[in-house]
Amino acid sequence: MNFPLIPEQASTFAPSVDLLFYALTAFTLLFTVGVTAVLIALGIKYKAEPGRKSEHVENMALELLWSAIPAVIALVIFAWGAIIYFDYRNIPDNTLDITVIGKQWMWKIQHPNGKREVNELHVPVGKPVKITMTSQDVLHDFYIPAFRVKQDAIPAKYTDMWFEATKVGTYPLFCAEYCGTDHSTMGGTVTVMEQDAYQEWLEGGPPVTPAQAGETLFQQMGCITCHDAGAASRGPVLNGVFGHEVKLRDGKTVVADEEYIRESIMSPSAKIVEGYAPLMPTFPNLDEEDILNLLAYIKSLSDEQQ
Repeated sequence: MNFPLIPEQASTFAPSVDLLFYALTAFTLLFTVGVTAVLIALGIKYKAEPGRKSEHVENMALELLWSAIPAVIALVIFAWGAIIYFDYRNIPDNTLDITVIGKQWMWKIQHPNGKREVNELHVPVGKPVKITMTSQDVLHDFYIPAFRVKQDAIPAKYTDMWFEATKVGTYPLFCAEYCGTDHSTMGGTVTVMEQDAYQEWLEGGPPVTPAQAGETLFQQMGCITCHDAGAASRGPVLNGVFGHEVKLRDGKTVVADEEYIRESIMSPSAKIVEGYAPLMPTFPNLDEEDILNLLAYIKSLSDEQQ
């Protein structure tokens, strides 16, 4: 029966995370066995006997030693873990960007060219992949054990993570946050493919990219009437806005990132841009996929501007 103690290593993160885990396990066993053995030995040697009186002994050097050694070990483990965490949070520039929406009880996944998957994720080997995720209902957690990566998918908020797969194969995908009745069924697979095979698989998808779907929605909802680049525009011009600072009516500035744009779509009056009136209506019928498509379109306007 094949029952490994830990999942297979299939990403660049896996070896470093496992090495830290092994070190923590070794230190735990060392101190557990060592302290227990000393307690038993001292208990036998100095067991209570008739007429024996307890003695109070002070040894400053020994007390400093058994305080300093664990402190040094703890600081080393902290620095070691921090280095791995910073590597995990430092997302490279040349990533393949994929969006994920958690929903009771499934993962809805969309690739850059618009190809969609449910509870399945196909990625190329040897290519950094960035996952931008949110939740449509409750808190979920996107977890790929073989890659040693996991990240919460939070309602009304965008979170991200990245990984680089190192081995071709199929690996389990889970939700690691209890999310309701059928939480245990909210899973799937991650298929790592050779880059040529992945590109061939990807080209079998629909021709509509998220940015194109967002542009269509932008036109259908009449957003163009207020956010046109003309002189009579009633709303801020969106060309080149993503990733740059925006000055608000209250004098504050904010960076036009994913969170700001999402808030501006769902709660238009939360942050009013300087020089404009709060005229934009709310759009309660938009779901998370619509918002991600609109976000992709606004990002594409910034790319064109650059």
